Formats: sequence, structure tokens, C-alpha cells
Amino acid sequence: MIPRHIPNLAPSVEICYISVKASPKVDHLPLLPMTAGVRIQPTHDVSSPEVQPGMLDILLVPGPDPGASWNEETLAFLRGHADEEKKEEEEEEEEEEEEEEEEEEEEEEGNRKKTDVLSVCTGAFLCGAAGILEGRKVCGPRGLQDVLKKKFPGAKFVGDEFRWCRDGNLWSCGGITNGNDLVAAYARSSERRLFPGPIVEIACKMAEVGERGQVYEQGQTRFALGFVWQLVKAWSVK
Repeated sequence: MIPRHIPNLAPSVEICYISVKASPKVDHLPLLPMTAGVRIQPTHDVSSPEVQPGMLDILLVPGPDPGASWNEETLAFLRGHADEEKKEEEEEEEEEEEEEEEEEEEEEEGNRKKTDVLSVCTGAFLCGAAGILEGRKVCGPRGLQDVLKKKFPGAKFVGDEFRWCRDGNLWSCGGITNGNDLVAAYARSSERRLFPGPIVEIACKMAEVGERGQVYEQGQTRFALGFVWQLVKAWSVK
């Protein structure tokens, strides 16, 4: 088994399940219906002080129904976290211009966390609706690249070639299980080392993830033809 000192190297992690803002008429957050009949109990909603921009290290955006819509409060919540990197750059410029307030700003900055946004599968649609894909390199589901390009023309979609990619504090991946590859790559990232290297590799080996390359082995044309061929074969199934 794993030596006792190994778990002690792992960071303390708190996971928050965040929902849309709850109705003021309820005294607790309702269960969220998921696929396969699963329901999740949220720990916070988008208005909770504990999960506001500057409070989280990572914000994971799972894949919703591509046809779903979201209220402005939810989109602003996501936008606020994604804009943390831009805010940091603006604050650095202000520090140069206002040297007298430098110490105070540095102390305030030290209490803020830089948030990395990890978008999995159709999470790209929610991120796009929030406006955080503009001018960025993004993956998204491999079979929905044309849809994404038409819906969010300001983004550069590379999901026909890459399982996952990174642009600043935005990490994104292709469909469903590519999220495993994305998280493994994020945990291994040399920047903002949140997880010690040996802990990351042990976790990846135990979960048997993180071995697939960033670039798809099969080209987009072959992928599309293979998909169409399976659709044709399905007509003969009784």
C-alpha cells in the first residue's frame, strides 16, 4: 500500500458544488437533477460569498445541454472568475502608476486567488455564452466544432486536432472522457503547482489516466467518415 507520508504531501482540498441563485422563498438549496437519474446537493449558489471571484483556485465547468440557456447572474459569475487574469494585469499597471499605494495593493492581492477555469466537453457553450472564449484558443467536442465556430466566431477552435488545450487561465477539452486528460495535464502543469509532482503521478497511475497524447491519433476527416459509417451500419440493425 501507499506509505503513510505520501497522503500527507497532498494539499487539503475543499470541493464546492455551485448552482444558480436559489429562490429567496426556500431556506436551503434544492437537489439538482442530473443525467441517469442522479441528483446532487449544491453546497453554494452563485451569490454565495465563499465562491466569489478571487476565492477559488479552480472553477470546473461541466458539460450542459448545448441548447440550454443561462441567466445573466450565472454568466457574470463565470465571467468574473475567468477575468481574474485580466484583473491582475490591470492591477499591475495601476501599481506602477500609483507607487504610494503599492504596499496596500500587494497585501490585498495576496489575499486573492487566481482562478483557473477548466471547461469540459459542452462546457464550451456555457463559457461562450459568458463571453470568455473571445480571442482565445478553445477545444470543445470534436463533433461539434462547426456548431461552435458559427455560434462563437470570436474564438479559435482547435478541438478537431487537440484533446485539450490551454489559453491563459482557461483550460478546455473535447468530449466527456477527455476531461480526464485535461485534469491530468492541469495537475502536471509546472505553473501554479497546486499538487506535488509525485502525488499527481501516483494518482494518475492509480486511476489509469493521463497517458493519451494531447493530439488526436486520428485525423478529423477519418473521424467524421468513421462516424458516418457507423450511422449507415445502424440502418441494418434489427
